[in-house]
Amino acid sequence: MTGGPPIRVLVVEDDPVAADAHVMYVGRVPGFVAVGKAATGAEARRVLERAPVDLLLLDLHLPDVHGLQLARSLRAAGHHADVVAVTSARDLTVVREGVSLGVVQYVLKPFTFATLRDRLVRYAEFRAAVGEASGQAEVDRALAALRAPGPAALPKGLSAPTLERVTLALRGADEGLTASGVAEAVGISRITARRYLEHLVDAGRAGRRPQYGTVGRPELQYRWAPGP
Repeated sequence: MTGGPPIRVLVVEDDPVAADAHVMYVGRVPGFVAVGKAATGAEARRVLERAPVDLLLLDLHLPDVHGLQLARSLRAAGHHADVVAVTSARDLTVVREGVSLGVVQYVLKPFTFATLRDRLVRYAEFRAAVGEASGQAEVDRALAALRAPGPAALPKGLSAPTLERVTLALRGADEGLTASGVAEAVGISRITARRYLEHLVDAGRAGRRPQYGTVGRPELQYRWAPGP
């Protein structure tokens, strides 16, 4: 990171828990500052009219508009902020369309602070490249800054598809779930469910607390609540 002014980020996310977590994540990356958050496309436009923004951390599924439609309308209105798209969708057609609209990175939900930090640091490196390139190699190096490395390996025995199913079950439970509840919802053993839940806790994506009121040793209850 350079010693220049911080990169100003607007978090556009309709889930209030996720929005607060993303604002907190941005604030933990040196050289970045969250200038606000918006729950809808219309609110994002209002923020952009009031404050300068360098980068949108943009959820693609907003209640009033698709994120790429919002990005297109912002370009047409003269806003030139870059976009890091946040989505659970894996449609590569959407990825290709986003390239022409200033989408410089994609982050797939659920993600950890480390994943977002990597994308932001790479974006800062790309943004810091100024002046005239001496040749093809220097152009390639500048573009390579945006390319993320291969996905971080999950702990041995865990799989990404099952982790996503556990995550969706936990996010959909307002009162939280025990390992037994997750096991029943996902169709895995209680021991396996607990391994995935503990991984989410370690990654800062869930919290846990004892569930009292039952006979014998209380069972841990897990709640989707991204931590610091």
